[in-house]
Amino acid sequence: MLYHLYDAWQAMLAPARFTAEAVKTAAQNPLSPLSYMPAARSLAAGAELFERTTRKFGKPEFGLPETKIDGKKVKVTEVTIDEKPFATLTHFKRDTDRKDPKILIVAPMSGHFATLLRGTVEALLPNHEVYITEWVDARLVPLREGRFNLDDYVAYVMDYCKILGPDTHIMAVCQPAVPVFMAVAVMNAQDDKNTPKSMTLMGGPIDPRVSKTAVTELAEQRPLSWFEQSVVTNVPMYYPGAGRRVYPGFMQLSGFMQMNLDRHVGSHLKFYQHLIQGDGEDAQRHRKFYDEYLAVMDLTGEFYLQTVEMVFQKHLLPKGQMKWKDPKTDKLYDVDATKITKTALMTVEGELDDISATGQTLAAHDLCSELPANMHYTHTQDGVGHYGIFNGRRWRDEIQPRIADFIRQIDKTKYTPIVKSIKVAKQWKKAPLKTTPKAKKS
Repeated sequence: MLYHLYDAWQAMLAPARFTAEAVKTAAQNPLSPLSYMPAARSLAAGAELFERTTRKFGKPEFGLPETKIDGKKVKVTEVTIDEKPFATLTHFKRDTDRKDPKILIVAPMSGHFATLLRGTVEALLPNHEVYITEWVDARLVPLREGRFNLDDYVAYVMDYCKILGPDTHIMAVCQPAVPVFMAVAVMNAQDDKNTPKSMTLMGGPIDPRVSKTAVTELAEQRPLSWFEQSVVTNVPMYYPGAGRRVYPGFMQLSGFMQMNLDRHVGSHLKFYQHLIQGDGEDAQRHRKFYDEYLAVMDLTGEFYLQTVEMVFQKHLLPKGQMKWKDPKTDKLYDVDATKITKTALMTVEGELDDISATGQTLAAHDLCSELPANMHYTHTQDGVGHYGIFNGRRWRDEIQPRIADFIRQIDKTKYTPIVKSIKVAKQWKKAPLKTTPKAKKS
């Protein structure tokens, strides 16, 4: 019923949005008398603000046609490597003969599309062969394709590692830190030849008990039945995934917005002012960010509920009680972090992260107690929140160069270090790593 009400509300607003578009066009068109009125800019700004805040945004494009390698522009083509019912593996193929380390970015399945990591991909392209998981909106997947839960997610990650081969480095941004950690642990235990050479976990809930956030507190305060009854609903009959139980994207977006409501309201008020003042550059930056941020997708209900229960309520991974059920054989495997001995580990956290607070990702090092000390790396970035660890200036200038150096050190390839401040743990069990110093500005 939730979905039907939301779609009905969208349909009711359609005429008003159409009117707002017409008013905006008339107030900006030099051939229209309305554009010469004293309040024309205010009228156009208000119309655009209304249209944008009530619109349903579709999946954006990555839009990365080229990159720069050694100071030269190089063409980039998106190539589909593998298609599954709930995900597509995409390769950003660079038109160059240069051999760089392969990196598989596992995008979060937490409401936004993989394009939220556009800045992540863009910064990695000059130094890596980049692959990314593009998760499919669950409302578009027919019921005949079956379920998709946390076990299936882990299986997808393992399949992609096998497709890309043994020289792959894997990166999990936010939510996938747990399933990626699970996949790597199982592959290490099985001595799989395609086990990733390194694993970079960025702002993920490896151990949510370490530091509390609004996300962890909500999960701990409510029983699982509340989540199932309150936020999981059926996809309406007019979508391809009719009847599938999902956690709708619009509800997730509502949660995202409420966490920082004053910031979003302030941003939209500034956008309105920029439009009135004719500040096109700042207004365009706002459009670009919110075109991405407001584009959301549905998650399967079973994946969402299993994640809430196992990761945020029972904390099975840090307790050493997590198990993985192979979807193909129904066989249960222990997720034993002590078996991770071949995959180097780097964790990245943001000082101001209010989604996966500091310490939650760092906990992965304690779990990997048998991994040699010189294969533990970490970095905590000062002055950034959750999104700042994989997008923006700090990501490009300070975080990404350290990850690139880490991967090349593990890859044992000859290279010129991008930064000289990356650190490795000497005695991990005796003392945790400290934040690496900031990189010097070039």
